[in-house]
Amino acid sequence: MLKEFKDFVMRGNVIDLAIAVIIGGAFGKIVASLVGDVLMPVIGLLLGGINFSELALTVGDAVVKYGAFIQSIIDFLVIAFVIFLFIRTMNRIQKPAPAADPTTKECPYCITTISIKAKRCPNCTSQL
Repeated sequence: MLKEFKDFVMRGNVIDLAIAVIIGGAFGKIVASLVGDVLMPVIGLLLGGINFSELALTVGDAVVKYGAFIQSIIDFLVIAFVIFLFIRTMNRIQKPAPAADPTTKECPYCITTISIKAKRCPNCTSQL
């Protein structure tokens, strides 16, 4: 069982996924800082000096911090947009798959589709 676990962990997919999670976590922290420390103060300034981190609503003893929720939505939108740009760029960079060699051809005499290896048309018996 230990060998199976080692084989599972050492497969490329698991290691790639682990690396992606670690990089994704670091990227999330960078985006959270960008939104919280750069974008939100500017947006708050443009909206009349609103500090989104202090926006809250008190319902009884509960405090609903909807400003933090708005900030999380903006975090998500920034991350989603960056991922969209990255994937769009990767799709443009990738070379299209090479066209497969044809396996059939058209008989010039009877205009039927035949094997590319044929030396004689099976329909009209013309020599190709």
